[in-house]
Amino acid sequence: MVPEIGNISLTLALVVSILLAVYPLWGAYRQHDTLMATARPLAIGLFFFTLISFVCLVYAFVTDDFSLAYVAQHSNSRLPLHYKVTAVWGGHEGSFLLWVLMLSIWTVAVALFSRGIPHAMVSRVLSVLGMVSVGFYLFMLLTSNPFDSMLPFFPVDGRDLNPLLQDFGMIIHPPMLYMGYVGFSVAFAFAISALLSGQLDSTWARWSRPWVIAAWSFLSVGIALGSWWAYYELGWGGWWFWDPVENASFMPWLAGTALMHSLAVTEKRKAFKSWTVLLAIAAFSLSLLGTFLVRSGVIVSVHSFASDPTRGLFILGILVILSGFGLLLYALRASQLKSPGRYQAFSREVLLMGNNVLLCAATLVVLLGTLLPLVHKELGLGSISVGAPFFNQMFTWLVVPFVLFLGLGPLTRWKQQHVAALRNQLLLAFGLSISAAFLVSMSYSQPSYMAALGLTMAFWILITSIQEVLQRIGAMQDNDSMLRRLRKLTPSHWGMVLGHLGFAVTLIGISLVSNYEVERDVRMAPGETVSLGGYEFTFRDVVKHQGPNYDADIGIFDVFRNGEKVVHLEPEKRMYTVQRMPMTEAGIHSTLTRDLFIAMGEPLENGAWAVRIYIKPFVIWIWCGAAIMALGGACSISDRRYRMAKLARLKQTFSHPQTTTQTGEQS
Repeated sequence: MVPEIGNISLTLALVVSILLAVYPLWGAYRQHDTLMATARPLAIGLFFFTLISFVCLVYAFVTDDFSLAYVAQHSNSRLPLHYKVTAVWGGHEGSFLLWVLMLSIWTVAVALFSRGIPHAMVSRVLSVLGMVSVGFYLFMLLTSNPFDSMLPFFPVDGRDLNPLLQDFGMIIHPPMLYMGYVGFSVAFAFAISALLSGQLDSTWARWSRPWVIAAWSFLSVGIALGSWWAYYELGWGGWWFWDPVENASFMPWLAGTALMHSLAVTEKRKAFKSWTVLLAIAAFSLSLLGTFLVRSGVIVSVHSFASDPTRGLFILGILVILSGFGLLLYALRASQLKSPGRYQAFSREVLLMGNNVLLCAATLVVLLGTLLPLVHKELGLGSISVGAPFFNQMFTWLVVPFVLFLGLGPLTRWKQQHVAALRNQLLLAFGLSISAAFLVSMSYSQPSYMAALGLTMAFWILITSIQEVLQRIGAMQDNDSMLRRLRKLTPSHWGMVLGHLGFAVTLIGISLVSNYEVERDVRMAPGETVSLGGYEFTFRDVVKHQGPNYDADIGIFDVFRNGEKVVHLEPEKRMYTVQRMPMTEAGIHSTLTRDLFIAMGEPLENGAWAVRIYIKPFVIWIWCGAAIMALGGACSISDRRYRMAKLARLKQTFSHPQTTTQTGEQS
């Protein structure tokens, strides 16, 4: 009975999404208040029916309802309860239901938290989100229904969840990643709504910007969690492999970063309108492209879903229709996207434009590197591989000017900046950056030029960010203390500072771990000791352990430094009994300055084991930097001026309805 309720709810959600796509948009076109008033209730209804469907699927997993094909394929009666819940999104059908649940959450969030935006604008935005939802609900019901039944014949027990996914990372990584992916649909909806209405002033950018920052923050956390998960779960000690699925999430992040900066210029200077609209379309289109790559079966990856290619064609069709519709509207409104005003060659606008160009170039590099092997093979030209060396080299050339502009941008003025006014600041920042990078590099026995370059860029961002804050509070015309002046800076400004600082922290982690990590593959028997990087790793013993659905060999290791015990680690080698699949669970000890990483390989003769040992300096800074960036995003969203601007705009709309466009340009 419960699966039937879930299936019916999915069907009702499709019906509601069709109504949401049609009625509010028609009402906005005809200025019909009653039709526009249906937008918010329909958005709430869409979320309600989708949530019911999702809860029904969770119930089916928890109660071991193997009459559902999806449950039978991805669960087992011996699977721990928390993994039964996360198994809901452990396969294609359930993860796509999670996807549309996230889409309905974003839709209802727009409906509930955009009451300061004019009614017609909200109606168009929700209607566009309804159009997007129609495609995805049709996709689920026609090709990927998680409630497909196996009655009257169904297995006594399930095939179990993929052992790779039986981990804490599976609980938090996909929801965060999907929230970021799907969140860019809101940016797309705002851009399409502005194009439909012709209201292409700075106000739609102000309304859209908090939603874009929220989506970007979720995606930043999702990517970081995926990197962290791969680092400790796969047992190979890597945090980024330029895997096609990793690239699929990285591309919309790059486009979203460019979109955030472009929205800031459009909001404050009424410039970059064309860039902003195109980037809003591109960020969402790249999210759809990532969905296609993961679910079409065209790529082979540990992260991808093995799926029918015909499903990929359906997603590709959605991508073509939505992106084509957006680009067509853009072409029709191109004449209205001219930016007023002029600015000099050295100004904040030009530096932000330069960073946008570099971010778009980086996106194209990742896109070409990901798709080229697929295209090459489909054309019958054979198989080629585009690996990490290509991406690393290309990104090195792109990130240097990007970081230069990133440090310069906040220090410069809008429209025009005299170089002489910044000369001393920039020389000081440059000198301190090189000096700090040199000192850190020299603390290692074998200095690396690439590490020094990365550290110089990171310290450049840190120092120029501090200079910008000091410059900002120094310009305040009051007698307050420095602490009071710091408190006067807006949350949006602190969000920018934290975002830049977080990127610098991540860059430090990448630079140091990529150039100074040490590793060793050894054969170890109980009682033996191996020295590496000033540490002694002693292999004590191996003990057997029986888990709920696996058997494990647990290695007992003690780590010493200068004769003193540092930590006790217990890496595992597991064999999952249902799928007969071995898994490595690394033993890791993390501090702010280094990770000790031990992974057990295969058993050898005479009780010995193949063991891999790493010492990874500052690797945790990679993920701490991402957390700081996301914190900066949360700080920006909390800025009260967005809510006040919406309220002021609403009052203007009701007070002077005939001058809506004019007041929007002036705000």
